[in-house]
Amino acid sequence: MLHIDLIVLGKLKEAFWQEAEAEYLKRLKPWAKIIIHQLREESFSEKDNIENIKQKEAEKILAALDKIKDAHVIALDEHGKNFSSIDFAKQINQLTNQQINNLTFIIGGPLGLHESILKLAKLKLSLSSMTFTHQMARVFLWEQIYRAMMINTGRNYHY
Repeated sequence: MLHIDLIVLGKLKEAFWQEAEAEYLKRLKPWAKIIIHQLREESFSEKDNIENIKQKEAEKILAALDKIKDAHVIALDEHGKNFSSIDFAKQINQLTNQQINNLTFIIGGPLGLHESILKLAKLKLSLSSMTFTHQMARVFLWEQIYRAMMINTGRNYHY
């Protein structure tokens, strides 16, 4: 069984995002054990140094990563690799075929991820060339992981 950790800065504030996440987590239960590590994002203003904020958040992410055994880190990043849904499913299938069964996805806060976290990533993943809130990205990621599972098991969901 696949083990997925999601390290995410910030929480899902609106009930509709919480409900959407709960639905995909329920759908993923047959294929994956999922743990969400929800970290507090740093507050900031326009006057703050962005790199300092990202560094503080990186320290929190690293502390969470220290608790995850055999983490295969996949960082969501706007400059990451774009996959079609079918290619993303193939990517997950390739990893599991290589006995990589512990996937750790990381979603940063509004400022993105610090370079130190991006360097740790085995894969930098972009969900789109468009920009989404990290709440949207979180739900979209679950949907794409679920879609990948459906594709990889030959079930009707992706047409």
